Amino acid sequence: MTILPIAYLPGVEWFAHLVRGECVIDLGEHFVKRSERNRARILAPDGVMELTVHVRNANRPGQPVRDMRIDYSKRWQHQHWGALTASYKASPYFDHYAPLFEPFYRREWAFLADYDLALIELLCAQLGLPVPRVSERYVEAAPGDRDLRPKRKEGPAFAAEPYVQVFSDRMPFAPNLSFADLLFAEGPASASVLARCLPAE
Repeated sequence: MTILPIAYLPGVEWFAHLVRGECVIDLGEHFVKRSERNRARILAPDGVMELTVHVRNANRPGQPVRDMRIDYSKRWQHQHWGALTASYKASPYFDHYAPLFEPFYRREWAFLADYDLALIELLCAQLGLPVPRVSERYVEAAPGDRDLRPKRKEGPAFAAEPYVQVFSDRMPFAPNLSFADLLFAEGPASASVLARCLPAE
C-alpha cells in the first residue's frame, strides 16, 4: 500500500503512485507547513512557481490536516487562477479543461482537506481513476508500505517521463510539477505518461 499525503493539485509523482493502485490518503497526520498539502508547483513564464493556499493557524503544532481551515483574507484564489491562466493558456488542452478548474477559484471551501479532495476527484475523473481511500485517522505504515509523507519517503527514486511542456522551447524539462501541468500538455494521453513514470520495483 502507498500512503499519500493530502495535496493541493498534486504532483506527477503523487498520481504515478495512484495509477499503481492500493493507495490511502492520510487526513489524520499533522499539518506540515511548506508542503504539498497546501502548495503546488507549476511552470510559469519565468520558471517553476509555487502556488500556496492560505490556511489559518498554520503555526499551531500538532493540528491534524483534516482540521485545517482555509484563510480567504488575501486574494490567493484570484492570484492562482491568474497564474494558471497566464502559464497554460497556450498549452494544447487548457481551453478544454479550464472550465472544470475555474469554479475552484470562484467559490470558497471551509477546510483545506475538502478543497484538496474535490480537486483530486476532478483530476481522477479526467484520468478515469477511482478516488483513493481516505483515512480520517493517522495511518501507521506497515512493513512493505510506501510512505510518501515527509521525512519518511521510502522506496525507489521517482523517474519522470519527459513530455512537451508549455515553455519547452526556452526552458529545460521541469519534472514532478502539478499534475495539472501534465494534463494541460497531454490531455487524454496523460495516463500513458504516468504509466511510464512509475518507479521501478
